[in-house]
Amino acid sequence: MTYSNQEVRRQDRLLNEEAAVLLLKDGEYGVLSMRTKEDAAYGIPINYVWDEKNSIYLHCAPHGRKLDLLDKYPEASFCVVGKTKVISNKFTTKYESIIIDCVAVRNLSEEEKKHALYLLLDKYSPEDKVIGMKYVEKSFHRTEIIRLDLQNWSGKTKVIK
Repeated sequence: MTYSNQEVRRQDRLLNEEAAVLLLKDGEYGVLSMRTKEDAAYGIPINYVWDEKNSIYLHCAPHGRKLDLLDKYPEASFCVVGKTKVISNKFTTKYESIIIDCVAVRNLSEEEKKHALYLLLDKYSPEDKVIGMKYVEKSFHRTEIIRLDLQNWSGKTKVIK
């Protein structure tokens, strides 16, 4: 995974890699953008967890539009937006965000799927992991896990002084 802000048009608004890593780790949700069969765009907000290496995991139902699209066109984009604040009297917005080029992988092993679900529990329900793992066992057969292998990413921020 290569962090590079060379392609960012506004070089005065670069998010440094350390801040980008924190946003990727702690972001609440991201938007997964895919290509449709008609060469249109399709984006959905979704919870995620980063493995702190080169992959993001998503969970969903075992059937649906996003899975059909990712099976046909595995290249995708994932965007995480962190803190934002509209500054009304300056007609601008304070923000931080990252955009990641990635490739979707499905048909993961049972072990990797369970690991991903554990990571998701650890991120979103750290106080309820014991109950959560029971829920994972009960719902495992009707849960799909998508792994996004991260390729390149960049980040922007606007700080209002």
